[in-house]
Amino acid sequence: MRILDIIEATTVDGPGFRVAVYFAGCGHNCPGCHNPQSHDFSGAYEINVAPLASRLLDSGMNVTLRGGAPVYQVEEVITLSNLLRAQGRTVWLYTGFTIEQLLALPSGRNLVAATDVIVDGPFVESLRDTSLQFRGSSNQRIIDCRATLAAGEPRLWHSSF
Repeated sequence: MRILDIIEATTVDGPGFRVAVYFAGCGHNCPGCHNPQSHDFSGAYEINVAPLASRLLDSGMNVTLRGGAPVYQVEEVITLSNLLRAQGRTVWLYTGFTIEQLLALPSGRNLVAATDVIVDGPFVESLRDTSLQFRGSSNQRIIDCRATLAAGEPRLWHSSF
């Protein structure tokens, strides 16, 4: 996997204290992106899934996968997420793709099933809203993956705190 950084104890990437993994590579190139250094697919460093999972589990925190765009490394992300969730961690994933686009991918359903919450959609600078919880623009949705798969259509996540 190619990642840029791991940030521990973030509180802006999902509920509570979380550890966030920033993946390298994004094809969306959204104007106003807060992380344009993540767009380069060859940037950052390589790490295998098992040592990354071990490091994330050692943090004792729930996990957020963001970017760049983790979806470009979908098979590794599915494996990582399943390892983390098997140890009781919740996994949030940020992507510029919509849930509908993800579900249309060959591995999309497996990705959604391996993730607790997906914040979907590209950042749209003209829809930027700093009052929104856990997202940057009003077109982005916070998707409850279990409820979405059960309903067969997008279901929004609702904060319990």
